[in-house]
Amino acid sequence: MELKFRVAARIAKPVHEVFEAVADPAKLSNYFTTGGAKGRLETGATVEWDFHDFPGAFPVYVIEVVEDEKIVLEWQASEGEAHNIEGSEPKDADYLTRVTMSFKELDDGRTLVEIAEEGWRENQGALGASYGNCQGWSQMLCALKAWIEHGINLREGMYK
Repeated sequence: MELKFRVAARIAKPVHEVFEAVADPAKLSNYFTTGGAKGRLETGATVEWDFHDFPGAFPVYVIEVVEDEKIVLEWQASEGEAHNIEGSEPKDADYLTRVTMSFKELDDGRTLVEIAEEGWRENQGALGASYGNCQGWSQMLCALKAWIEHGINLREGMYK
């Protein structure tokens, strides 16, 4: 069994505005990285993300960026329970998973954002971690939609 997932959402904003809300660390910090983001998502860059539900800034390796189309990232895999469950401590593993974000302009002016993550080993801890990341990316899309369409930060106060 290959551990991977894909989540998607339609955002009622033009593709460039949605892309920038993810690529620009100041914008990303407004709705997703509750502890902040450092560094623009550009091909070859290593940026830092920090989350209150998984404290401690960590590196995100930017593999490929095609403006307004795609962002490919790799980051440290973990194996264990979902990050935001009280009392659970995921353990870093010795490999990376790959996240691919795609942005597609729709005929009605909205943007379809798809996020896929893959690369976990096939074991129970990795399965739990993949579920946690699937939850996190689903929350990211909901938070992106609320913030960019309505100026609401859904994650504010959610973890701290």
